[in-house]
Amino acid sequence: MSDLLNQLMGQLGGDRLGQVAGAIGADSGTTQKAISSALPALLGALSNNASKPEGAAALRTALDDHDGSVLDDPSDLLTGGGSGDGILNHVLGAKRSGVEQAVSDSSGLDIGSVTKLLPMLAPMLMGALGKKSKDGGMDAGALAGFLGGERASAESSSPGLGGLAKMIDRDGDGDFMDDVKEMAGGLTGGNSAGGKGGLGGLLSKIFKR
Repeated sequence: MSDLLNQLMGQLGGDRLGQVAGAIGADSGTTQKAISSALPALLGALSNNASKPEGAAALRTALDDHDGSVLDDPSDLLTGGGSGDGILNHVLGAKRSGVEQAVSDSSGLDIGSVTKLLPMLAPMLMGALGKKSKDGGMDAGALAGFLGGERASAESSSPGLGGLAKMIDRDGDGDFMDDVKEMAGGLTGGNSAGGKGGLGGLLSKIFKR
């Protein structure tokens, strides 16, 4: 898994995981599965956006407002505050509801809880990325390269990510939502996380422009 995701998963363990689970009304085990699914997807979306020069420049500017302090005290996020919805709408756009459904189906977390969880995770990811960018003195180009490397690292360990890594476009039509609905109906089809491109193949379909 990428260093950035490892850092976040570490900070979202133990008591902090229990706090997040309590805030969204779920048990810790299911919440952890959902986090493991959602963070790689959000990282992939950021990397995709930053792959274009204008996207990388916009992200670099946005990170000036994210210094990582939210990771030390996420209490505002746990009570429904923060910038999570704005970040998700910008990064995911019209694909937000599809990603939420995929996280729900892959983790077993109900959709209502997922819609509470993702706005908590997005500012945490931006905070971790903002701190990394500031500490490393990254410009827009360096930021894009860093995100590309983090995404590649996450993809290389896709079998261990679970969740969204298993949600691939099995019928080849480029639309992952029909496959999500099929899996939700119990027709799993036997695909593995590493099949048909693993996490990388999934993210390229979800976030393809």
